[in-house]
Amino acid sequence: MLLPPGLTRLIRELTRLPGVGPRTAQRMAFFLLARPPAETRSLADALVQARERTSECSICCGLTEEDPCGLCSDPRRDPGSICVVEQPADIVVVERTREFNGRYHVLHGAISPLDGVGPEDIRLGQLMRRVEGGGCREVIVATNPSVEGETTAMYIARLLKPYGVRVTRPASGLPAGGDLEYADQVTLSRALQGRKEL
Repeated sequence: MLLPPGLTRLIRELTRLPGVGPRTAQRMAFFLLARPPAETRSLADALVQARERTSECSICCGLTEEDPCGLCSDPRRDPGSICVVEQPADIVVVERTREFNGRYHVLHGAISPLDGVGPEDIRLGQLMRRVEGGGCREVIVATNPSVEGETTAMYIARLLKPYGVRVTRPASGLPAGGDLEYADQVTLSRALQGRKEL
């Protein structure tokens, strides 16, 4: 009852953001209220516009304001190579490397039976249609190196086996600057399996 109802509602809504607890939400709310009205209005407008104008690309299921998205419609990108990622934000991470020049496919999740997420709950049907359409030589399954990501990667590999498409997974292992003694068993195992000659 110490805070006005509008401020209480703002704090409650901010706690819905990932990684934002009640204290952080309260700090954010007070910060926003201390800003000039034009700044908070601009933030609110940007949020509303992003929500209203952004949709899924009909080809890759990534986020876009035009359909198909810029990556799918770019003739310089290799349509025979598809990088499968869990979330739209993962595209940004892969693009930052400047190592991949193919197309993408966003699953919008990963198979997780414990959370009630099965193969039918992610965008696997769209991926299968793209592969069945022909012209695909390689599918790079760049799901997260978690139990769910590994499960999803194995499931995709099994699905694509009959199509004769090369299915690969990015190498994973020890991070640069990391100490061997702090590596977990799975990471160290992957690092040893993916070793290369010097």
